[in-house]
Amino acid sequence: MQHLKLFKSSLIALALATSSASFAESFAITNATVHTVTAQGVLENATVVIENGKVIAINPETVNADVTIDAEGKILTPGFIGSMNQLGLVEVSAVSRSRDAGDKKADITFDASLAFNPRSSAIAYSRKGGITSNVVVPRGGDDMFKGQTFVADLSGEFDSVRVSNHNVIIDLGAKSKGSRALSLQKLHEQLEDATKALAKAKTKDKKDKKEAKEPSREDQVINALLSGEKALVAYADRATDLLALLKLKAEFSLDLVLVGAADAVLIADKIAEAKVPVVMAALENLPGSFDSLHASLENAGKLSQAGVIVALTVSGDTHNLYQLRFDAGNAIANGLTPEAALASVTANVAEAFNLDSGKIAVGKTADLVLWSADPFELSSKVSKMWISGKEYSTESRQDALRDRYNTKSDMPKGYIK
Repeated sequence: MQHLKLFKSSLIALALATSSASFAESFAITNATVHTVTAQGVLENATVVIENGKVIAINPETVNADVTIDAEGKILTPGFIGSMNQLGLVEVSAVSRSRDAGDKKADITFDASLAFNPRSSAIAYSRKGGITSNVVVPRGGDDMFKGQTFVADLSGEFDSVRVSNHNVIIDLGAKSKGSRALSLQKLHEQLEDATKALAKAKTKDKKDKKEAKEPSREDQVINALLSGEKALVAYADRATDLLALLKLKAEFSLDLVLVGAADAVLIADKIAEAKVPVVMAALENLPGSFDSLHASLENAGKLSQAGVIVALTVSGDTHNLYQLRFDAGNAIANGLTPEAALASVTANVAEAFNLDSGKIAVGKTADLVLWSADPFELSSKVSKMWISGKEYSTESRQDALRDRYNTKSDMPKGYIK
């Protein structure tokens, strides 16, 4: 009996040791052309060491890793970061029962991450474009506040939501019914009222030590905006709306992100001075409304040259996220430098949304992509991909369908051709 107990104890110890070793396994990517997207720039024949999902060393004197991967001179970049889409919330746009991105009753508290589907077929397909994580944005409802963003990696795992209730989405600008002025007025009033309420609560706390009344969920979100805990991510195009938002940022010390911003080129110096990121689609070259008459293929390059932090997103529906690198390539053809283009889909997105990724640096999350060649070239492909230090395949449903219909089989033609 005693021997049996000892045997069981040994098995448990071995299992725990194996589990720990598996989790702690480190690996080194050697002989890589590393685009760090930091002040270090591009490192030739470089080595990056990863352990426990983090980058722990770059070009160490000695490499201590459980596994070594020879990159054979290929390009290693941070994983690309998608944003401003409904990935995992919309499977088939034309099928209402597969859409969870919005609700008429949705308001500033709307948390769409509760409906996120990590097994969406669009996620594996997006990995083929070098996308390792994504800032998902709900469409909201009738309220000017559309809800809150959340951040998910593209591992397809059930725990892939990294941050929920992240930043606050607001849609400003032209209205089909009513005036844009009312939205701006209501936003200012809400921020002003919340500021006064917070000041009053502090004064009351000093005089009266009784327990303060718990603020509503809506008030808690507004207070988080005022404290800088959450960013205000604002859809707006017209220069006057963008200037109004910059004034709000200055008055209430907001963390502000502009989205769309077709007129941003008209006030690029003011946006750069305020250090406000602009998230835009590189291929928006035609006006979608009277607010976006200055849409142009050259806008990304012009804003970047003016010192604006530019983050690129993909226009259209969620299923186009795979094309992010091609859009960045088009931006390069229209004035954006290759270095700025890489930052616009990695470090700049991370900076805009306060993410712990987007760069190859010690301590950063190991979201990495090894490319066959220049990632902005049409013929290049993902050779290897790691999300939080774990390697993932780029095989998608589309690949499975291709193989199925191109492979001879004894099955009836309806199944294979």
